[in-house]
Amino acid sequence: MNTAYETRKTLDLILREIDLSGVPARRMSAFRKRIDLYFPDLFAHMMELYGTRYDAYVHMRTLMQGLARHQATPAMRRVKSTTEPWFEGREAVGMAVYVDLFAGDLKGLIDRIPYLEDLGVTYLHLMPLYLAPEANSDGGYAVSDYRTVNPALGTNKDLKALSRALHARGIRLVLDFVFNHTSDEHRWVRAALDGDPRYQQFYFLCDPDDADAYNSTVREIFPQVRRGSFTWNETLGKHVWTTFNSFQWDLNYANPDVFVSVVDEMLHLVSMGADVLRLDALAFVWKEMGTVCENLPKAHTVIQAFNLCLKLAAPEVVFKSEAIVHPDEVNRYIRRDECELSYNPLMMALMWESLATRRTELLNASMERSFAIPEGTAWVNYIRCHDDIGWMWDDAISARLGIDGYGHRQFLNRFYTGRFEGSFASGVPFQENPTNGDCRVCGTLASLAGVEQAQQTGNALAMEHALRRIDLLNAVVFATPGIPLLYQGDEIGVLNDDAYLTDPSKREDSRWVHRKALTDADLTTAQAPGTPQAHIHSEIRRMIAIRKANAVFGSSSFDLIRLASPHTFAFLRETDAARLLVVANFSEHTLSLEESVADLLGSAKVMDLLAPETAIGTGPLRLDAYGVHWFHTIRG
Repeated sequence: MNTAYETRKTLDLILREIDLSGVPARRMSAFRKRIDLYFPDLFAHMMELYGTRYDAYVHMRTLMQGLARHQATPAMRRVKSTTEPWFEGREAVGMAVYVDLFAGDLKGLIDRIPYLEDLGVTYLHLMPLYLAPEANSDGGYAVSDYRTVNPALGTNKDLKALSRALHARGIRLVLDFVFNHTSDEHRWVRAALDGDPRYQQFYFLCDPDDADAYNSTVREIFPQVRRGSFTWNETLGKHVWTTFNSFQWDLNYANPDVFVSVVDEMLHLVSMGADVLRLDALAFVWKEMGTVCENLPKAHTVIQAFNLCLKLAAPEVVFKSEAIVHPDEVNRYIRRDECELSYNPLMMALMWESLATRRTELLNASMERSFAIPEGTAWVNYIRCHDDIGWMWDDAISARLGIDGYGHRQFLNRFYTGRFEGSFASGVPFQENPTNGDCRVCGTLASLAGVEQAQQTGNALAMEHALRRIDLLNAVVFATPGIPLLYQGDEIGVLNDDAYLTDPSKREDSRWVHRKALTDADLTTAQAPGTPQAHIHSEIRRMIAIRKANAVFGSSSFDLIRLASPHTFAFLRETDAARLLVVANFSEHTLSLEESVADLLGSAKVMDLLAPETAIGTGPLRLDAYGVHWFHTIRG
């Protein structure tokens, strides 16, 4: 066990041996204070991970030297926080974009900043923009060089110019920290293939028997791409662990050299201007034979150690978790000492489930169990993202509601891929498993909600309902505590794009159906009165403006409200000055509820922020088809 004495002795020895001369005098005092505050925990985590290694001290010293070296990097001007923490404020509104698909390149993205400002975006996530193989990039997540911007998008200088321009307009920059794996073209892989023993230990290289043993307990992520989690490499005469694709080699975090090297890559992203780092595939980073190799305790230790390195080197930057796993496991990554932010995949999936079933029992029950998270952390709430939709709810909860989890997922897959009679959706299956028929679902917000089908049939009522579904989903996300996140194109109602089928490098990955390159024509259509796209765009702009104008959307209490109808979803938010009641009808039927707004809010002086001219009566609440309301009252 590490004692305080041993920790202090180790720190003193490290500080004597590393070079601190490059740390500017104006930063030294603060850096030393952070060392005193955070080094003990970092040392404990590193000893838990690597204490049995003979070279643990050498790597610890190298790590601290790298953290000190980062202090010599010229400081990037950041967005000043008006609230603390900023991600709990009502001003926080996010958008995720592919640079090339949204604006052509980084310089073009600078030109699009006024568009983002007009929309109300204050948090911009750039999908991976690092150097990646042209043919096998996995949408940029097969990283060949963390330190080099993809030349098709620009240069490192362009990225710094963009981050400065964003910060000057009050927009925080989010970059991906892809740390579970690298591309097979990364310099570390190439060195391993050339026979360098150091870099051969950077990856999981296994004999056939060990690969079979691991495969017997881990799940297949992309069964259409490759069965099992390993790829045979003829040059090395070994199986290589490749969780996602054969061209993405998993890093071996049992090796401290990997941890220290990846921290150095992480700090480069910070120096480029990142305010938030999205931790990609964090559930998979620690492997142990005989386990599922997901969400293992030491995966959390690794992330906590990364977090401490960030607190030491760049305390203004925060982590965002990307864990698309069981809800209980998602929540375990959300901690102030691990990931301050996290995607909310459960809420996303179950809002779509509620639209398909027209019932909200599973959404309500799951939110009651899983929505609460520690103080000082926040959800990133979204309807769609760059990835697929997976139905990751807790089967114990669905079973209590009389829902068979397996059968219900099969229904949802059929419904959202248009294979269920009466479905409004035009989705595409992703990675259908030939053994069990499981799959996930892809598609844009507009196509999944029914706009595409309504346009094809010319059915006016179907179009009205499709637009109401989109308004409902956006209204719930913008009113829920946390950061609402838009995905590029969904804010202007773009439809599925089948062009990927003609590209050999993309046609096997149906996620490209919702990764459409936005054109001037798309933006023009979103400004044309009477188009579905114009309705979607104007309503989103309006909701964001309302959110920013009312303090109750910032830091406030949150309580789910169970109304009498199984078709409704409702919650209450409160501050000392105001109360907000959000009510949504997830069905196309008009509902008359027993409850009144006046009783639910304890006041007769109520305004619907989404329809301020509408008088709010004191009688039972009536909800139109897919109706959604933001009922607001001032306390006192």
